[in-house]
Amino acid sequence: MEYEVRKACPENASVLSAIAFESKAYWGYSEEFMEACRDEIEVTKEKMLQKRFQFVSMSIGGKIVGFYSLERISEEAVELEALFVAPGFIGKRIGRALFESAVETAVSGGFEEMLIVSDPNAAGFYKAAGCEQVGDEESESIPGRMLPLFRIGLRSPK
Repeated sequence: MEYEVRKACPENASVLSAIAFESKAYWGYSEEFMEACRDEIEVTKEKMLQKRFQFVSMSIGGKIVGFYSLERISEEAVELEALFVAPGFIGKRIGRALFESAVETAVSGGFEEMLIVSDPNAAGFYKAAGCEQVGDEESESIPGRMLPLFRIGLRSPK
């Protein structure tokens, strides 16, 4: 499957939001749960234009099928703030290609580590990608819900 990975355009914010929402819903969450998550996973033009974020999309045949965003959290660390794949493309190695692109982007940005606050359903994906679970973090959307926190080293410290 041939795909194109490139910086996402703010004009595509609504497309990215739809992919994020559909991808999250893929796991069978209730409508109430999805509504509680909406603000956290929504992609806006304003957010895409903030310097601390970098959004990258993947297209197949001109159609966006997934994306990720990185957020600078310090001089040494970046957070994989989002990684979503359209449901019709889950299980087709799109997520893996996006993750590899995120690692490459973070390395080229000079970061030493990447942190990921994962949906529990994606924990196996991140473990298989070489990430280490280093703890748990409370969900920003649902008080009391704990999410696995992963870390991957990107290069040797200077």
